[in-house]
Amino acid sequence: MARERSGPTLAHLVLATRLKSLREAAGLSRKQAADALGAHPVTVRRIEQAQTSLDEGQVRSLLGAYGAPDAEIEEFLGKLATANLPGWWHPWRSVMDPWQLDLMSVESATSIIRTWEPALVPALLRTRDYARAVDDALRPDLTAAAKEARTELLMVRQERLHTQQTRIWALMSAVALHTRVGNAGVMTEQLTALRAAAERSDVTLQIHPLDGPPHALTGKPAITVYRVEAPEIPDRVVREGGPVGAADIWDAPTTVTDYRLLLDYSCATALHPDKSKEALS
Repeated sequence: MARERSGPTLAHLVLATRLKSLREAAGLSRKQAADALGAHPVTVRRIEQAQTSLDEGQVRSLLGAYGAPDAEIEEFLGKLATANLPGWWHPWRSVMDPWQLDLMSVESATSIIRTWEPALVPALLRTRDYARAVDDALRPDLTAAAKEARTELLMVRQERLHTQQTRIWALMSAVALHTRVGNAGVMTEQLTALRAAAERSDVTLQIHPLDGPPHALTGKPAITVYRVEAPEIPDRVVREGGPVGAADIWDAPTTVTDYRLLLDYSCATALHPDKSKEALS
């Protein structure tokens, strides 16, 4: 029985990716792999994309069809129990946007997160009250309890990223410093938190001033690029700005590189981190 949907863990994603690589190395199509299972090719696609739990019987059959040696099969099967466990974010699954469920495994393996935010403080640098006020303004479709749970999740994410020593390189517009989110107390606390974050060794913060010229990300929605440490897992780029709760996610190397270059160009014309600290004052 498949576990309740909460997105794949990193361990699950790695094994699913390995299964796809073994199939391709064996020169088999998904149809041929499905025939070995007595299943539909969609089943193989869902297994390879980590959209369903890894069943021991199915995995054993696939590995046998791919010609994997007995030692590799046993090693693979020994990792299934861990891979099928729900992720740490499972308790918050009901209030997460669908794209977030698919991204949390990537975030847990990220060494650096680069983000551009055109109008607000970047999410990973928001205070609790600021984050809640953003949802109050932008997510009227959610209940108060759901907003509170989402805020709690964000705080846990921030703490986990800090613990795993993920570097955050945030680029933002000075518009955010002049956009009132919540009351004056919320804004004062958020600006104080930004100043503190800018002093951290794991945070690089750059600001585009209000009177600056156009830059590579002018007019672009919020963008986040995740650099992943696991060699089996490609980097990701996330672009928000569409319908509420939706985002586009890409892992094609050329697309990720294109967005990384946009961030590079925009950072090159933004205030230096030291000057950005002064702007916060």
